[in-house]
Amino acid sequence: MTGLASAQPDAGTLTLFQQVRALTLALAEPLSDADATVQSMDDASPAKWHLAHTSWFFETFVLRDVPGYQPFDPRYAYLFNSYYEAEGPRHARPRRGMLTRPSLDEVRAYRAHVDAALVSAWPGLNANTCAVVELGCHHEQQHQELLLTDVLHLFALNPLRPALWPTSRLTTVPSMSSEVETRTACERSAKAVRPSTSLGMDGGVGWTEFEGGVIEAGLAGDGFAFDCEGPRHQVLLHPCALAEHPVTNADWTAFIEAGGYREPRWWLSDGWAWVQREAITAPLYWDNAGNSFGLDGLRQLEPSAPVTHISFFEADAYASWAGARLPTEAEWEHAAAGLDPHAGQFLDTAGAVRPRDHGMFGSVWEWTGSAYRPYPGFKAAEGAVGEYNGKFMSGQFVLKGGSCATPRGHVRASYRNFFYPHQRWQFTGVRLAKDL
Repeated sequence: MTGLASAQPDAGTLTLFQQVRALTLALAEPLSDADATVQSMDDASPAKWHLAHTSWFFETFVLRDVPGYQPFDPRYAYLFNSYYEAEGPRHARPRRGMLTRPSLDEVRAYRAHVDAALVSAWPGLNANTCAVVELGCHHEQQHQELLLTDVLHLFALNPLRPALWPTSRLTTVPSMSSEVETRTACERSAKAVRPSTSLGMDGGVGWTEFEGGVIEAGLAGDGFAFDCEGPRHQVLLHPCALAEHPVTNADWTAFIEAGGYREPRWWLSDGWAWVQREAITAPLYWDNAGNSFGLDGLRQLEPSAPVTHISFFEADAYASWAGARLPTEAEWEHAAAGLDPHAGQFLDTAGAVRPRDHGMFGSVWEWTGSAYRPYPGFKAAEGAVGEYNGKFMSGQFVLKGGSCATPRGHVRASYRNFFYPHQRWQFTGVRLAKDL
């Protein structure tokens, strides 16, 4: 299995399954069949595909082995496999937007079929199968965020600038747990948000210092985690400091006005080639009038909000311009180890369609300077689920912390998100680091 911790066949995992499945449907509820069908680029997938693929996961890795289970439609195994070579051939990823059939309503019926079958089979599932269900829930939470970021990219290409959630509906995003929401709301209200200052070349920002020494990184304690988060291992940490808040829109505006996108000396070679080739002059979704496009439509930039939709290349160039660097994965994890990963701006926060908080968890995924590679002693699991993380450990960089589109409770200090250095359609930002 891909999760490091095995779940027990109890009601808690079944409740998690039901909550996750309901939230996915709620996120897609405002979409028309056309909205849910179109694919905006090869990196993105149609919302309809996300709804179906997450159901395919449960059907393939759980229900297929349940005696008497009948697939909703055997052809879906070809349509909605993502990248599992062990599961055979599949529809090409760049052509997912060509699937006008099945319809959105048929995909919803597929989900209902899978949900009913799993709930019916639940009393007879063993602990190992229950652990796969738990893995499937966390997998679907990843797709909840991808669904939102893919819809955002799609809507940004529409000259009408449609909003997924108009301002009047921002408080209707469902919560995974009212108890968690109440607790974290109290924590948020008690936490002061540091005002933004422009970093520029003077580094006008507060720093938290950390002593050097041998630390432990990777998964610690009980609970679910993906296999790539372990094993726990030792890392030599040199004395360093991390910025007390992520880089803001005001900071980034100063970078632009200083010619940051026109000066090659700040950029990695591949990054400069990307800037020139793609004519990059600002973060994704910014326009020339001081606005940015989000899930709530076109809005004026908030100077104090964390900058988002930037690539690794941009984050690294900004750090060089500011006289700093990107934190390593181990530095970031060490700095976040004592913090509550539930506190922060996540998907169930009212109005959580744009980053606004400055904590290490939630709001924006923070780029690190660390390559997404295996930890010492890592071994991929046997079988198809072993393809989940391990085979992607090439050419990508680690991001930490979660974002405003991440379901609350999904991330922890050891969580490893990863993307290619040019990608920026996710809610990606940056927190600076420096040597001491």
